[in-house]
Amino acid sequence: MTAIKMPIPNPAIIERSENIVRVLMEALPKDVIIFDKAETLAYECDALTAYHCSPLAVALPRTTEEVATIMRLCHEMGVPVVPRGSGTSLAGGALPTADSIILGTSRLNKVLEKDIKNRFIRVQAGITNLKVSEAVENDNFFYAPDPSSQLACAIAGNIAMNSGGAHCLKYGVTTNNLLGVKMVLADGEIIEIGAEHIDNSNYDLLGLICGSEGQLGIVTEAILKILPKAEGARPVLIGYDKPEIAGTCVADIIKAGIVPVAIEYMDRLSIEATDKFSGAGYPDVEAMIIVEVEGSEAEIDEQLEKIIEIAKKLQPSVLRLSKSDEESALIWKGRKSAFGAVGRIADYICLDGTVPVSQLANVLKQIGELSKQAGLEVANVFHAGDGNMHPLILYNANDKEELAIAEQLGADILRACVKAGGCLTGEHGVGIEKRDLMGSQYSIDDMQIQMKVKDCFDPDWLLNPAKVFPLELSETRRAKLAGTQNKNIKGGAD
Repeated sequence: MTAIKMPIPNPAIIERSENIVRVLMEALPKDVIIFDKAETLAYECDALTAYHCSPLAVALPRTTEEVATIMRLCHEMGVPVVPRGSGTSLAGGALPTADSIILGTSRLNKVLEKDIKNRFIRVQAGITNLKVSEAVENDNFFYAPDPSSQLACAIAGNIAMNSGGAHCLKYGVTTNNLLGVKMVLADGEIIEIGAEHIDNSNYDLLGLICGSEGQLGIVTEAILKILPKAEGARPVLIGYDKPEIAGTCVADIIKAGIVPVAIEYMDRLSIEATDKFSGAGYPDVEAMIIVEVEGSEAEIDEQLEKIIEIAKKLQPSVLRLSKSDEESALIWKGRKSAFGAVGRIADYICLDGTVPVSQLANVLKQIGELSKQAGLEVANVFHAGDGNMHPLILYNANDKEELAIAEQLGADILRACVKAGGCLTGEHGVGIEKRDLMGSQYSIDDMQIQMKVKDCFDPDWLLNPAKVFPLELSETRRAKLAGTQNKNIKGGAD
């Protein structure tokens, strides 16, 4: 991860930027294209703020047809396009290059259809995650995936990264709750994949689109599965004096065949930062887990009894059962604000390596050892139930040497996750952050096959071309893009 490289932008594109902007502005409503450098500044990076680059221009369409126009014209002119949801990506997934157009979905934010009887909602892809649940709340339904950034993150980004959240243990991640999409291909063609019903008989191309990091097309609309709210829910806090024991408790709960709606892990550093920020009243322990179950009162009592019995065998220092809706809300307020709370005390790099639940204790111990060796603190707060770890590496963003150390520590942690039988990313995506680590998980042949899939959807490599795959491996394909750019621009009208 150290010294992340970005491709050299095509000077022919930058030289003809005024012409490119003019062509786009002539074909679209006047407020869709932003090109003033002061206004494009907000789009030069996403939540991986250590890296930034000003784009050639920014497009903010309001309809699928406007997206199609942008894509068609950029395809004709050979201009790369970087899709952007709300910019909450922690892996540099929406980082632009100097010769690219950022295509933001923030104005595509409407609810288009709500069908409670058939349990789906159709939305424009720029709507925020939380707004989807709010749209069906009065009908006593909800949308299950709930990332910590759900107040701000867009469904478009959730689909691109296959986002999860605290409650994904029981209900699954985005791919398990996505029924269909409307998508614009690199050449401007509009296609629809999936439908309102789960038993669609066609090829399951949704599984290909979800998690593709904006490299196959621009999702403009989504059909999402909505679920009825449970009769009730209740969390329990369980604190331990050693992080590894908390990890063991998680594994023991899963091994017992119990499926809580959520199991969340927090260590001392994240507990203290979060408690000061939210006033959640968290205990003074080295590590704690939040386990929530749902159902009828009888079901809740039965599940919690089994969980508490398992937890007590490991001698917890704190065991606190929520006694009211207010207490439950406060517990989750703390967890949901953890990333922001840690951000108040230091800059951080947030990883999302995933490991088998049985390996949590082992990997947590390794993270502690690697942290000491690097001389940087690591706050652990993550979705423990499915082994989706979120180590937050604290560092000084103004110190380049410390950034390099933090990135190297991150690489070592992610390699440890893969070695333990896990993977590089659970929900944040590869972006640029993990691009050079792809070889730790995949062989060159594996990555070549993945790139051939991109070739089918985007043969000129115009969509997010410098992401996911190591630059050396994708060089010949991106060289083809550069040739397309030069050819098309030279032939363009002034």
